[in-house]
Amino acid sequence: MRVTPKGFGTPEVRVPRLVGLMAVDARESARAQGLSVNAPDRPDFHLTVVDYVVRQYPQPGTEVPRDSVVHVWFDFGEGDGGGGGVREPRGPLPPAGGLQRELEEPRGGGAYALALSCP
Repeated sequence: MRVTPKGFGTPEVRVPRLVGLMAVDARESARAQGLSVNAPDRPDFHLTVVDYVVRQYPQPGTEVPRDSVVHVWFDFGEGDGGGGGVREPRGPLPPAGGLQRELEEPRGGGAYALALSCP
């Protein structure tokens, strides 16, 4: 446990979870905790509004001094699965041969048919 004399230093705050938030919301969430945000992959970060945060450092829940910087990224880096955009899952292909023909109703001989034909 770190003991700081009263009036010295800055109190520590927990880093909020910014992953999944839009840029504008990430800035507001960090600002509410007394933190600032930096985006190494976006030099125009102050103008970024609707891009979504995909990574952050330090991790959510980490205690840091107030006025610290949280780094966020909007694109996955090399080897992190990025660069391809949103991908739809591809299920198994349909069976070969197309649609099957609907079978006709069975005719005669059944118990149901006998019950209808009795007077």
